Amino acid sequence: MARPPFDVQTYGTTDAPDRADPKGPPMKYMMFVVTDPTPDSPSDESDVDLWVDELDASGKRVIGEVLEKPANSKVVRVRDGKRYVTDGPFTETKEWICGFDILECDSMDEAIEIASRHPMARNGQLELRPFMVWE
Repeated sequence: MARPPFDVQTYGTTDAPDRADPKGPPMKYMMFVVTDPTPDSPSDESDVDLWVDELDASGKRVIGEVLEKPANSKVVRVRDGKRYVTDGPFTETKEWICGFDILECDSMDEAIEIASRHPMARNGQLELRPFMVWE
C-alpha cells in the first residue's frame, strides 16, 4: 500500500469513518494510558495484569508497554536542517502518558468497551486513536 503525501496542516481535520470497510479486517487502535493526579480509586497493578491477560488471550491486544516518566524523555526537532534536542516532555502538564496498548477491534465501540474495562479508566484516562488506513 502506498502512503499518500502527508500534509500536517490538514491531517486529522476531518471525521474518519469508524472503519474503512464494515466487512473488512479489524481496525487497529492506539490506546494511550494517561496518569491522572486525582484518581477515583487507588491503583492496583494486579488489576492491570488481569486486564492484560484477558486481552492477550482474546487476541484483541497486539502489544502494550509501560513508559518511563517524562523526566527521562527527549524532544527532537529539526528546523532549517539543524537538529534540536531538549529534555523532558513536549508540554508541561500534570497528566502524562505512562503507557500504551495497540488494540485490534471490529469497531471503535468495541475499542471503547475494552478501554472502559482497563483499571486506568478509573485511575487516569485512556485515549483511543484509530490507525490511518492507507489505500
